[in-house]
Amino acid sequence: MKRKIIHILLTINLFCFAGQVFAQTPDELHSGLPAIEGWTISSDIEVFDSENLYERINGAAPLFIENNFREMTSLVYTRGDDYITIQAYRHASREDAFGMYASERSSDMTFYPDIGGEAQGDDYGLFFFSGNVYVKMSASNQSEEITNIFGKIAKGLATKIDSSASYPEMFDSFPDEGQIPHTQAYIAKNYIGHEFLKPAYTANYDVNGQKFQLFVIDGKTKDDARKILDSYFGFTKQPLNFTEGNLCAKDRYNGNIPMVWKGRYIAGAFHENGEDFSNEKIYDFLNSIFSSL
Repeated sequence: MKRKIIHILLTINLFCFAGQVFAQTPDELHSGLPAIEGWTISSDIEVFDSENLYERINGAAPLFIENNFREMTSLVYTRGDDYITIQAYRHASREDAFGMYASERSSDMTFYPDIGGEAQGDDYGLFFFSGNVYVKMSASNQSEEITNIFGKIAKGLATKIDSSASYPEMFDSFPDEGQIPHTQAYIAKNYIGHEFLKPAYTANYDVNGQKFQLFVIDGKTKDDARKILDSYFGFTKQPLNFTEGNLCAKDRYNGNIPMVWKGRYIAGAFHENGEDFSNEKIYDFLNSIFSSL
């Protein structure tokens, strides 16, 4: 009874959210699966939470939990001895679901921009995000037929979850120049190893041969953005008498990190090899972001 009440309250909340209908609960996800000729949708529904997720995915569970995982629903199509498994991971927000998808993204896969917010797949599975749900699909065997069925199931379910799914809006402000495709990510916690740098929207760039990762942190308020920077500059043992504008954190673990602080937002650039590129050009690049924030 308690679980039914929770599902009812969740459903009411989702109907009101942004004026759209989402499939989220295990029963809603099950009913959102499209019919596929020759295949049967099993009535068995398995549900896992943060306490027992490890039983299904073992060592991968901590990464899902770090991305604010709430519940995973496992669903199955069958045809004789063949089966297709759908694992739908519900997260706390759309950004979290996208972040989990992005963390498992691979350049070796084929990308499908017309499925949910985006999908990626290979001969072994198809993975997409829609709303605050990240979906992983796999099958008992690989064939062109199975690949086509993956697409049909994914398109049908993604639309039921969120018919207007897309990348987080923050990425609309990221410059197109030099952006490396399919490198956008959302880091819920511990960006570049610092607990106070969160959450971070990131994308990789190659501008005139200079490679770096652009990040934007939304502090929600100017005061909270200031607190994030106070923590960072406290860590680097730099003076805290800075004001809005161009800044540079002298991070002993990550090199110099050029940043720009304006209001609730912090934009910065990080080089994984600790390369120092805190120069006028990078600050011009970072400042260009704020025109659309």
